[in-house]
Amino acid sequence: MTTDAEESTYAEESTYTVDELAARAGVTVRTIRFYGTKGLLPPPVIGPRRVGRYGPGHLSRLALIEELQHQGMTLAAIERYLEQLPPGLSAHDLAIHRAVVASWAPDAPEDMSRAELERRAGRALSDADVERLAAMGVVATRDGADDRDEGADRLRVDTGLLRLGVQLLGVPIAHETILASRTVLMDHARSAAHELSRLFRDEVSDSCREGESDPEHVAAMRSLSAHMQPMVVQALVTAFQRSLKEELKEWLTES
Repeated sequence: MTTDAEESTYAEESTYTVDELAARAGVTVRTIRFYGTKGLLPPPVIGPRRVGRYGPGHLSRLALIEELQHQGMTLAAIERYLEQLPPGLSAHDLAIHRAVVASWAPDAPEDMSRAELERRAGRALSDADVERLAAMGVVATRDGADDRDEGADRLRVDTGLLRLGVQLLGVPIAHETILASRTVLMDHARSAAHELSRLFRDEVSDSCREGESDPEHVAAMRSLSAHMQPMVVQALVTAFQRSLKEELKEWLTES
């Protein structure tokens, strides 16, 4: 269910009709209305001529619902999940939350046609757009496919990165800067993952040696890895978000 605070937040910037929202989210109008009746999506702002208008918050919430479904959650489970979120989350907050959820998606790219790619993206894509997505590692041509292969026109898509890639298409930043940013993020992420893994691995090894005569202790320490990833991802996202906010604040102050 949505709260009054959320409905107020979602009403601040209402720019889409239900058809436009459906196109951008890659879902049907019927799905949007169904989510509304289930309380998964806040109601639209009613404008002139009784036309409902939706905003970025609705779009981000739809993306989060889609990601939760991708993780195998039922609508009932998603409803319970959304009820636990703090009220009044902005579109930006929801996008970050979805990014954390998406981190559990398996690394299994999907093969799809250009038409399916555009449906998933929620917009038409020019050849230049597809080339930029390919440069960002979001899409790729199928390995080993040639012009005689009936599937040669199909693309291999990293669905976990697709929405981010499509959003970056509209960012007024040079493509080279985006690619350089990706390199910086990947390098630092790998470094952080390596160091954190080493710390936890050493902790588990030491604890197992100390309690090697206690089977329950050994089993408990070995199960740590199953619970480690959610905590580490949440800590990394929170730390990065706060650091970036401080950097931007300092930059804007200097400007």
